[in-house]
Amino acid sequence: MLTADQLQFYKDNGYILIKGLFSSERAQQYRAHGHALIERLSKRESVDATWGSAREGVAGAQKTSLLHCHDVQYYDSLFSSLLVDDALTSIAADIIGSQNVQLHHNKMFIKPPEKGSPFPMHQDHPYFPHEKHSMIAAILHFDDAPIEKGCVRVVPGSHKSGPLQHMDQGGWHLPFSEYPVESAIPCEAEAGDALFFSYLTVHGSGINVSNEARTTLLIQMRDPEDPPTVDTHISRGQGMMLRGINPTAGVEMPK
Repeated sequence: MLTADQLQFYKDNGYILIKGLFSSERAQQYRAHGHALIERLSKRESVDATWGSAREGVAGAQKTSLLHCHDVQYYDSLFSSLLVDDALTSIAADIIGSQNVQLHHNKMFIKPPEKGSPFPMHQDHPYFPHEKHSMIAAILHFDDAPIEKGCVRVVPGSHKSGPLQHMDQGGWHLPFSEYPVESAIPCEAEAGDALFFSYLTVHGSGINVSNEARTTLLIQMRDPEDPPTVDTHISRGQGMMLRGINPTAGVEMPK
C-alpha cells in the first residue's frame, strides 16, 4: 500500500515510480517468459506495434520497431497470476480510491536494441475515455530502463488539465512542437520497478539506442463503476476483476 506521502505525490504529479515492487529474480523470470512469447507469436503473425506517428514525426528516417502482445494472460499463466498480485493491485486500489480494481487491457512491449520505437507525447484518454477518469496505467519493468533505453517520460501535474486536444495521425498524440519527448521528465527504472500514472498524465518515451532490449508490461485498470463514454478499445480480457468485486454485475451501465 502507498504511504500518505506517496499518495499525495501521485495526486500532485499524476504519476509515481514504485521501486522494487517485484524482486529482480521475478522480473528476470517475467522477462524470459515475455521474450519467449513474442518469439512464438512472431512465427505466425506480425508483432510490430510502432505508431505511424512515431515513424513520421519522431523517428524521422530512422527505421525502428516495437514488439508487442495484447492480453498476455491468454498465452502464459505466469502473467495471469501477475495481474492479480496483491503487491500490484493494492497500490492500484489506493490510487483509484476503490478496493474494486477492474482490468481494461494489458500489453507487453519489447523495445529492441538500438532501434526500439519511441512513443510521441500523449494522454491515454483519447483511446478509451471514461466518465469519472478513474483509469490508471501500471508499467511493470522486467529489465532496467535508463534514458538510453527509451524510458517513459512524463509531464508532472499534466493530469490536472483534464483531456487535451490530440492529433490523430497514426496514433493519438500531442503536437510535436509543443510536447517534444526530450522536454519531459524521464522516469528511469530498474528491473522490478513499477510506474503508475493517470490516463490523463501526458507521457511518452524515446528510442532505445542501447545494446539491450527494454521489456515492460503495461496494465490499464479502472474502477468498475466508472463507465466508458465511448464503446471502443475492447479487448478479450476487459472486465476481469483484479481485486474486489464488480458492483455493477447485472446492471446495465450507461454508454
